[in-house]
Amino acid sequence: MGLAIGIALVIVAVIAPILGALADYSGAKKRFLLGFTVQAIIFTAMLFFVQAGDVIAGMFFFILAEIGYRCSQIFYDGFLPELARPEEMGQVSGIGWAIGSSGGVIALLIILPLVLLFPGDLTIRFSMIITALFWVLSTIPLILWLPEKAQKKTLPPGENYVSVAFKQVAYTIRTAGHFREMTKFMIAFLVYGGGVAIALEFAAIIGAVLFGMGQQLIIVFAIVVQIANVVGAYIFGLLVARIGAKPTLMASLVAMVGVVAALFFNQSQMGFLLIGAAAGIAMAGVQSVSRTMVGLFAPPAQSAEFFGFFTMIGRIAFWIGPFIFGWVAAELALMYEGRGMAVEPAEQQGLRIALLVIAAFLLVGMVIAMTVNEKAARAAAAEPDLVMEAISAEA
Repeated sequence: MGLAIGIALVIVAVIAPILGALADYSGAKKRFLLGFTVQAIIFTAMLFFVQAGDVIAGMFFFILAEIGYRCSQIFYDGFLPELARPEEMGQVSGIGWAIGSSGGVIALLIILPLVLLFPGDLTIRFSMIITALFWVLSTIPLILWLPEKAQKKTLPPGENYVSVAFKQVAYTIRTAGHFREMTKFMIAFLVYGGGVAIALEFAAIIGAVLFGMGQQLIIVFAIVVQIANVVGAYIFGLLVARIGAKPTLMASLVAMVGVVAALFFNQSQMGFLLIGAAAGIAMAGVQSVSRTMVGLFAPPAQSAEFFGFFTMIGRIAFWIGPFIFGWVAAELALMYEGRGMAVEPAEQQGLRIALLVIAAFLLVGMVIAMTVNEKAARAAAAEPDLVMEAISAEA
């Protein structure tokens, strides 16, 4: 599973900016969104046919489903500047995140009773069909009511949409100085995003190793976090409208650091559940407000491209953070074993000390984010679009 996720992350990180630029220039964000969503749905459903021992087929279907899902997010996020005015963007992003988290809770509550009442391989596999059908139903409003406002642009002589997309991305990279504040924000997101990735990827392991939680309690924990995610996304969305995007991001990051501190000192399962609720609220803030800031900082004609870069940075963060955390936890466990500690206590102590890695990612990212000038970033995004003119001149 880890290898499959890694392969999918690398592929998405490489192609995300190009896909975004291609959608911007061709005025086809909705078609790209639907295409990748259909891909994700089909290959999620195909996982039903994967049985014990079908490693290659399972990896193949999972990678294609993951690529479809992650790439669809680029275009989903890219619609944010079209659907909301700048002063509404934080609230719309927060509500959207809350509704998405609510969908996750509903899907989990549909599947969980079946898993508990009819345990076994067939039920687990059938949950993939349920997930795919739930996804189809959730996509119907998008098909019926989401308008495609962007217009496709006239191609320069001798160019096609793919070649223009590559040139647009290359030009954006070369002129990153014009988007200095966005660049600083992306670096900050790469760092604090690594901390969020650790919290997401290792939550179940932390619950099991440090607090002895079994599978059922882990499922309860996941539901608690998802419900808290709904609340957090809505609250932080309102805060963006009240105090601005950057102060809200700072508040959510401070809350995440507080969560890590509480987790470091916690000793009980009930405490872990309560901390999970707080983490769900804070993480929703970090993630939804980060998306809002990209929407505010991106030129309207390049929204999908910038969200493509955002996705790329996010995938890198989701590799770097968990890798460093896992390495530190493992090395600390070996160190404690070398001092004569038994294997299980050594693993627990190593994992607990490694929690400080999460705090380090969050704090360093927060310091970098503090240097971002929100007003200057929004001013740069509002300037006339020079990218297409430059591409036409080069052609």
